[in-house]
Amino acid sequence: MIAHKLSTYLRAAALGALLLGACQTPDYGRPLPPGAPALLPLGKGETRPRFAETWYDRDELLPALELSIQWFARPSSQEHFPCEGITHERARASLVRFKELLLSARDGDEFDSRVTQEFQIFKSAGWNAKGGGVLFTGYCTPILDGSLSADATYKHPLYALPPDLAKGKNGEILGQEQADGTLAPYPTRAAIEASGMLKGLELVYLRDPLDAFIAHVNGSAVIRLPDGTEKRFGYHGKNGREYRSLGKALVRDKHIAAKDISLAAIRAWGEKNPDLLQKYIEEDDSFVFFLPIDGPPKGSLNVDVTGGRTLATDKSLFPRGGLVYVDVKAPTSAKSIYIYDRMMLDQDTGGAIRTAGRADIYIGVGDEAEQIAGGAKHPGQMYYLFLKSDADGARGR
Repeated sequence: MIAHKLSTYLRAAALGALLLGACQTPDYGRPLPPGAPALLPLGKGETRPRFAETWYDRDELLPALELSIQWFARPSSQEHFPCEGITHERARASLVRFKELLLSARDGDEFDSRVTQEFQIFKSAGWNAKGGGVLFTGYCTPILDGSLSADATYKHPLYALPPDLAKGKNGEILGQEQADGTLAPYPTRAAIEASGMLKGLELVYLRDPLDAFIAHVNGSAVIRLPDGTEKRFGYHGKNGREYRSLGKALVRDKHIAAKDISLAAIRAWGEKNPDLLQKYIEEDDSFVFFLPIDGPPKGSLNVDVTGGRTLATDKSLFPRGGLVYVDVKAPTSAKSIYIYDRMMLDQDTGGAIRTAGRADIYIGVGDEAEQIAGGAKHPGQMYYLFLKSDADGARGR
């Protein structure tokens, strides 16, 4: 996440992952049945998105698209294919051809027509494995107040990766390495914080535990120091434990009504109930470790994440790096809709995203991004685009 979510929790999970799902109540967290496909080819007569607007905002999309193309040029990217029947070459050629069409089409209508002719469109199997829909939430890089040294104001640290955390070759968490070389599950959040086992690994200190938790959920943070300078921290790993939603727990115990749940509501409640807040934070067994970074945070593909263009999904289900059109019937306010109904790139992993019915949109950096991400929770659908065959993909070489 980031190289998270950010595998970032990221690529976390997400600020939006602090929130809940709603009403047959679609169970967006429902796993796919064993052997069920995550991508369903769009059938004849099924409504598809119109892609004309993508041509008009191509200048914004192209940098993120180029990052995915560069990722496919790395030999390591081949390890993740085929996925859902999509080969590495077909996925790579799809991006290259899409870029060519963005640059060569004369207008949005021509672009839409050529994409429709050359690309096969798939939809997510969604929460019910039948294309029933996806719940979209948001994550961001918050700007939080902090200090490089602990004092009475700043005493809640973000930690570096501990040396006893064992990872696999693809960054997967294997557990805690024991003195005899064996592996055990890494301790939970509550055990880590109660034991003091990470003493000496402190990177920066934050004002309150909720700020630290928000950094964990998003997998990255910009820390504003007392002298006004800023330090950036990105995701470096996690303890491998299951993420549990703080917002969901507060609604469950009737501290905040489901209709009112948001990051702002959680902050307000936490200020009045600091001891209880700590108890609920400790219900989340997951714990994220950080490293200092320069520039933007990176997603699980180890490329920069792009606000409004990077999508985090379950990478055990969906092909990495590809084109995804996010179609959401969001409320009409500009702040809640501007990130939707647009082409994105599947460049990150959501730590709380373990299903075909969930996806996380990277909103960006700063207070406005945090506000948008903290309230983002809208149903919709995601559509993946791949050239109609590997033979067609040769044209993109």
